[in-house]
Amino acid sequence: MTRPLTPENQTIDRVAWTWQDGLIILAVITLAFFVVSTASRFTGVYDPEIQIDLSPNSLPSYTAQTLLRMVVAYFISLFFSIIYAYFAFYNRVAERVLLPLLDILQSIPVLSFLPGVVLALIALFPGQRIGIELAAILLIFTGMAWNMTFSFYQSLTGVPRELREVAEIYRLNPWQCFWTVDLPAGAIGLIWNSVMSVAGGWFFLIAIESFTLGERNFTLPGLGSYLGTAANAGDYPALLYGLGVLIGVIILIDILAWRPLIAWGERFKFQLVEATNVPQSRILDFLRRSPTLRWLNQTWTIPLQETLDRRIVKWVKRGRTDSLGQGLSGWRKQLNWLILIGLGLGVVWGTIHAILLMGQVPLNRWQDIGLGAGLTTIRVLVALVLSLLWTVPVGVAIGRNPRAAQLLQPIVQIAASVPATALFPVLLLSLAHLGGGLEIGSIALMMLGTMWYILFNVIAGAQAIPTELFEAATVYQLGTLQRWRTLILPGIFPYLITGIITAVGGAWNASIVSEYVEFQGRVETTNGLGALISEASASGDFPLLLAATIVMSLVVVLTNRLVWRRLYRLAETKYQLL
Repeated sequence: MTRPLTPENQTIDRVAWTWQDGLIILAVITLAFFVVSTASRFTGVYDPEIQIDLSPNSLPSYTAQTLLRMVVAYFISLFFSIIYAYFAFYNRVAERVLLPLLDILQSIPVLSFLPGVVLALIALFPGQRIGIELAAILLIFTGMAWNMTFSFYQSLTGVPRELREVAEIYRLNPWQCFWTVDLPAGAIGLIWNSVMSVAGGWFFLIAIESFTLGERNFTLPGLGSYLGTAANAGDYPALLYGLGVLIGVIILIDILAWRPLIAWGERFKFQLVEATNVPQSRILDFLRRSPTLRWLNQTWTIPLQETLDRRIVKWVKRGRTDSLGQGLSGWRKQLNWLILIGLGLGVVWGTIHAILLMGQVPLNRWQDIGLGAGLTTIRVLVALVLSLLWTVPVGVAIGRNPRAAQLLQPIVQIAASVPATALFPVLLLSLAHLGGGLEIGSIALMMLGTMWYILFNVIAGAQAIPTELFEAATVYQLGTLQRWRTLILPGIFPYLITGIITAVGGAWNASIVSEYVEFQGRVETTNGLGALISEASASGDFPLLLAATIVMSLVVVLTNRLVWRRLYRLAETKYQLL
């Protein structure tokens, strides 16, 4: 019902406009100032003797610098994931290269990138802080991108055939199909995996902002280096201050970003009946009520999008019909083969140099690598099984109950985001009294690097199950066990496999910081491949580092190809709800 326009209503609208849009304008100004002032710190000469100030007064500056690194790395990861998965799905020639390459990339542990990336960027920007900053951002990116890429690719493979047939009937070009079919299909998975990606970035923050390479220490001012310094110094008040700020930042990000995105993502859920209980966000409602944003959307955003769509449609049609477009199509095919040949030559060149470098590794160290690979594999499997036991039922409960999701989601994010390495000294001291030490502690830390990938994917899968299927299960009076067997497990299966693939990579990554722990001047280790990588990185033993990293990558790739990829194909063919 339309509200009559009266002087009283006009006054109310004017007051609402001043209050809502004034806050939005102030928020934009504050954000711009935050970005510019923080980015200015990233330039200048790098000080290798930098000392982290553990006073609470330094926390705002450190937090701002860490947040900027995280935001830049996240948006790079998002664009990379969408473009990479899109080409891997639609270009069959590229798919043969991109999917195996993605397996390899996500299997290489993040912390093994540190020496090569840092040394290369230091050489590119000698003596400049920007080189170290770019290295940190790139390493955060490698911890964020892979699960988002797998998620979007899985969403593309799960688009119902009927929707693609409708797109063909209406002759949608690739650009229109991307915006109306592909991106909406992957929106829910991308949102929840974005939450996981940012949490994963926080998890490795300490190791990325403060690390040792040979005899050189590299430290960047930030919340991660603050927590790492406090943990190593045994300054528990400073550690509590840092964790308090981290938890506060996570809660703010949840309120200002993730909750609005999750509520907004409900519009892309495929269902024939309207759900009665959907996620809510006051921030999203606040933005939707803003007259200024509505005016900007109607005056600028929609016309600009329509103009862009029309120009792209004309460009695509011209490319299909004129001789220039046909010539470009031929050139694209040749370019594909040139890229393949170039990659092949690069692989051959890199393989030869890698073999020459690994030839310097003594035989006894190869035996240590083999034994370490077996022990770490056992720990990874134990961590994976223990993670599955609780993440599947909890993830389904959160995904099917929006009220529970709003209550538990911030708690889960906090638990997933707290850098476990900051709490690991306390955990080790507790385990030392109980017995087991790092043998048990390494599995516990691996679980912290594993279970969240599964949990967030299960939540996304449970949310993506159409509401009418649960109503049908109620009508047919399916019991709890039968409902899980015939509806819930098939519905979440593609998302579960995606979570397991990324979780296994996360567990191997976590092995590097869980099997080799340094704090308060002491080093605690346990036999394993992760400990060998950490030891080689700390001592600057590059042949051993390369050999251990390659063995770890091969184990992960072979596991993915022989086990998880087959289950992934099964999810594509058999367990599609639509």
